[in-house]
Amino acid sequence: MRITKNDIRLSIYAFLLAFITAFLTSCETENYEFGDITNPSNLTISADIVGADADNPYGDGSGTVNFTAVADGAITYKFVANGIEYMRPSGIFSIDFSTTGTHMYEVAVIASGTAGIMTNGSIQVEVLVTYEPPAELVNALSTGSWRVKAEAPGHMGVGPADDQAPDGMALWWNANPFDKAETGMYDDRFIFSSEGNMTYQANGSIFGKAPPLEDEFFGNQDLGDPNSDNEHPYYPVDDFDSVWTISEPGGVETLSFTGNGFLGFYVGGTHSYQILSRNSNTMYLKTIGWDGLSWFILITNEQ
Repeated sequence: MRITKNDIRLSIYAFLLAFITAFLTSCETENYEFGDITNPSNLTISADIVGADADNPYGDGSGTVNFTAVADGAITYKFVANGIEYMRPSGIFSIDFSTTGTHMYEVAVIASGTAGIMTNGSIQVEVLVTYEPPAELVNALSTGSWRVKAEAPGHMGVGPADDQAPDGMALWWNANPFDKAETGMYDDRFIFSSEGNMTYQANGSIFGKAPPLEDEFFGNQDLGDPNSDNEHPYYPVDDFDSVWTISEPGGVETLSFTGNGFLGFYVGGTHSYQILSRNSNTMYLKTIGWDGLSWFILITNEQ
C-alpha cells in the first residue's frame, strides 16, 4: 500500500485532535465562590469625651475622645478626622484634638463589608482643649533643623505597647551608634516652623517598615522584596510637608503630625509621638506603629 504525504498529514491532524479532545475532557472547570456579598447595615457611632460630665459637658480639657463604631455585616472600619484617614478593623478609635478652646468636630466612619461594599456615617462632638504648649518647647522645635541622633546609643528602639523606656532604652531592642548607616535615615532633616508646618527633607529616600510605606506612600515602586526585617532601607520619596501640633493627653506632651508626617523611621500607626524627655537640643519620643508596638526615636537639632 502506498502512503502519500496527504495521508501522513491526515494522520497527524487526527492524532492532534484526539489528544486535544482527551486533554480538554480530563480538565475540570474550577468554580470560585466568594460567598454572600454583605452590605453593612445599622451603623451606629458613639463618642466618649474623656472627663465629660454634667459640670463639664465638653470634657476635662485634654481633648481626648474615644469613638466606637458598630455595624451588622462589617468586617473593618475607617475613621476620618480632620481630613486624615485611620483604619481601625476593631471599630474602636481614639483621637486627641489639639486646638485650644471649645470647638465642634465631625468624624466620619466608613464600614466595609465583603467585596468592598461600604456604608457611611458621621458624628459631631464638641470638645474643650485647655492645653497650650510651653513657649520653650515651641522655640526649641522651631530652632534649626532636627535629625536622628545617629551617634548616640539607643537612638531608635522597639518594645511592647506599654513600654515607656524610662532609662532611655527600649525593652526589646536598641540601635547602636550608626547602626543604620546603610539606610536613607541619617541624612533626613525635620524643619519645624513656629506656625505649625513641618518640612520633611528626605534627600531622595526614607527608611521604614515595608507594609506602612507601601500602603501609605506609593506602593512597592519596583523595589522588590523588603529585607529580612520587613524594611525598605531606601524608599524613594520627595520632600514633603505636614502640620504639627502639641497636645497633652493624660498629662503627657505629645507631638502629632497630619498626613504621613513622622520622625526618622517610618512605622505608620498614629503619627503621634509622646515626648518622654526633652531639652533645648534633644528629644526622646515614642510612637505606636501600624503593628501596635512602641517605636522610639532620639532626635537632635545639633549639627
